Amino acid sequence: MGDETGFATGGCACGAIRYCLHDAPYVVHCCHCTDCQREGGSAFAVNAVIESARFSAQGPAPLADRLESASGAGQQVMRCPQCHTALWSHYGGLGNKATFVRAGTLDDPALCPPTVHLFTRSKQAWVGLDPATPAFAAFYTGRDVPQVLGENGAARLRALRAS
Repeated sequence: MGDETGFATGGCACGAIRYCLHDAPYVVHCCHCTDCQREGGSAFAVNAVIESARFSAQGPAPLADRLESASGAGQQVMRCPQCHTALWSHYGGLGNKATFVRAGTLDDPALCPPTVHLFTRSKQAWVGLDPATPAFAAFYTGRDVPQVLGENGAARLRALRAS
């Protein structure tokens, strides 16, 4: 990737697609819903959420897979056309305004630990959660946004919703 300046970089398994988060994500979701478990083949999915204007990718055009979601709004999963690694998603609520980057595809996934756990009602019993990280049986609500995202993250989300 030409200019990899920013908060973090990453890419697919074969290296065809590289991306850059030009700022820190405004929230990192660790989702324990059964859809994320099934689609990812794991106990949860970790998504670093950033404004799409603060995200860039280079390489071949990703494949867009439309998958259902519990909300009914669905998600569009962007995959490498060569190795089919799921790299990021766009969810119905914010559409293409926000990019939900799969934290496991970062060059350094340790940069994006979960800031919130979602859908813990379907969490695998053997997964332990840090009591210092907010956790919700389903998705957090509007009144929880300041606690979950902090002042800066809440302002960034407000700006996205208003755009």
